[in-house]
Amino acid sequence: MTFAQALLEALESLNGNKMRSGLTVLGIVIGVAAVIAMLAVGNGAQASITGSISSIGTNLLFVFSGSPESQQGPGGPGSGRSGNNIKPLTLSDANAIADPFAAPSVEQVAPTLEGNALLTFSGENTTATLTGATPEYFSVRNLQMAEGEFINSEHILGRMSVVVLGPEAAISLFGRADGVVGETIRIEGQPFRVIGVLVARGGGAFGSEDNSSYIPFTTAQSRLIRRGARDQVDVIYVQAVSAEAVPQAVEEISSIIRQRHRTPVGFDDFTIFTQADFLTIFESITGVLTIFLGGIAGISLLVGGIGIMNIMLVSVTERTREIGLRKALGARKKDILLQFLTESSLLSLIGGIIGIMFGWLIAYIVGQVAIASGTNFVPIVGTDAIILSTSFSAIIGLFFGIYPASRAANLEPVEALRYE
Repeated sequence: MTFAQALLEALESLNGNKMRSGLTVLGIVIGVAAVIAMLAVGNGAQASITGSISSIGTNLLFVFSGSPESQQGPGGPGSGRSGNNIKPLTLSDANAIADPFAAPSVEQVAPTLEGNALLTFSGENTTATLTGATPEYFSVRNLQMAEGEFINSEHILGRMSVVVLGPEAAISLFGRADGVVGETIRIEGQPFRVIGVLVARGGGAFGSEDNSSYIPFTTAQSRLIRRGARDQVDVIYVQAVSAEAVPQAVEEISSIIRQRHRTPVGFDDFTIFTQADFLTIFESITGVLTIFLGGIAGISLLVGGIGIMNIMLVSVTERTREIGLRKALGARKKDILLQFLTESSLLSLIGGIIGIMFGWLIAYIVGQVAIASGTNFVPIVGTDAIILSTSFSAIIGLFFGIYPASRAANLEPVEALRYE
């Protein structure tokens, strides 16, 4: 028996039991669709997170207090506070890092004070991240203005009560993100004039960057975000001259702070993170998440395979006399084996093709829902997911078809013909 003949007979057999074949294929369809949709969601999440981090710039470094072992990450209220044996980062440290002779690989330095604050306007209120920033922060963090201006040196020198809002914070207070420059809001009960609104950036490494507010560093230092030491800062953002210069910049910054803090060798009281560090961490996390989601979806493929084996065993039982007749007429063992393996493989192949289409459709719907809800997230259906799920479904068809096929091939012609 040739493969073409086996394929034709398999189609005739499956066509003779449309309902049963359709229900068997449905198990594979659900499994393949689930695998593709889950992997698409995982890949989309990874691309969204890494894209947000990369958009900040690959030459950005974060310097904050605390040893690498104890540090939980920058940002948030009190992140720059120190323990008993840890010296806090200070403005003097930031100025030393900004010295082009001491750190030639550093282009710009932006020290900040960071926390959370209650913002109110005409009965509306929201809790947003509050950052005391310098003018350099704008270019170091690669921000863009939707309207108005960012904090400048005049605001710093005058300790002025001005604020730049992220679009999410502006919408929470005003119901819109445009036409709000000149309005006066209250931050922790104190009046501040809005001088600008930033362009939306979406989620960042530590939550949404759009639910944010920025005030002059000196204003935050004297009125809203007080720390233990007079010139203490929470985070020092450093921009290297290029992505290639980041390793050298890390060495220069480390040397400067070690010398200033007089820390023993191997006992740094500060931590430096680079964008590459964050990308590696989040790619690892989302990679594990993707594998986990794919593994859960793969269970449904396994169930579909068991369904194929069950149906093929029923088919062997129903067609025992047919198998005996074929053998009596000269059909060889391998012909019977090929016939039933072709049927099981065809079931899984049809299910795989339909499953690919349904998986893509589910991923598309999830993407549209995300867009409608304002989330910067697009599921990515990769060719690897399609190849993996299709190959896996074909392997399942062969694997779960081997036992029924071998059982049919090993039937004795005389016993098969006598079977009722």
